[in-house]
Amino acid sequence: MTTTTVIDPYAVAAPASRRQFLHGLNPLSKVIGVAPAMVALVFVRDMTTPTAFLLVAYALILVGARLTRRTAALLLLALPAGVTAIGIGFSLWVDAARVDDTAPVLQLGGWTLFAGALDIGFATGLRLGAILALALIGGLTTTGPDLVRASVQQLRVPYRIGYTALAAFRFVPRFGHELAVIRAAHRVRGHHGGSGPFSRIARGWGYIVPLLAGAIRHAERVALAMDSRAFGAHPTRTERHLVPFRTRDWIFIALCLAASALIFIITFRF
Repeated sequence: MTTTTVIDPYAVAAPASRRQFLHGLNPLSKVIGVAPAMVALVFVRDMTTPTAFLLVAYALILVGARLTRRTAALLLLALPAGVTAIGIGFSLWVDAARVDDTAPVLQLGGWTLFAGALDIGFATGLRLGAILALALIGGLTTTGPDLVRASVQQLRVPYRIGYTALAAFRFVPRFGHELAVIRAAHRVRGHHGGSGPFSRIARGWGYIVPLLAGAIRHAERVALAMDSRAFGAHPTRTERHLVPFRTRDWIFIALCLAASALIFIITFRF
């Protein structure tokens, strides 16, 4: 008898060393510490401020997070490429009449790309990149269950809402596993259907019905499991895993707020 194990990436995080301190912090502290800076970055228009926050976020992640190949690719390849693409794209969309008093950088026929347009475009790209990098401080070092537990325990979010949302969120990896099983079953039965684009569309339609059937079966099992544990029968529930808010969480929040204020004070144009 063969047993198939489904790995849930949102359930339990691997143990982290002391150097990877971000994994040991309360999830809410990593949200509270960077949220003011993320909101304030929406209103800045220079390139110095988002660049400073981008460097601080990178330093925190590289020092305090568990680095994997996917994380390294996201930080070193995907995020810089996205910032560059957004910067170039927004530079091309800027109205030339607003920046025609700056130096021309590129001219093609009657169209001219001015330095002011590049400044606006890359300021926007850096701003979005800095906001994303700050969000990754908590996103890369927090699991879904821990965030839900912290919200229920510290923010007093009703557990009916938190754990229901978490159960729905866990359907995503389950769907991926079901789709892989369906594809393997089709290949075993010889349902290839060719290799052209129309054949791929036809195979995709063939996955819909069994995928929906698997989703319904999984939803029924989850509902029965929740009912058997008296989910929703009482206003509160006893937590098996506690996510405390420690002194180090307050220190992290204070340091993040102080660093954010210092960056804005230094880069603000008085």
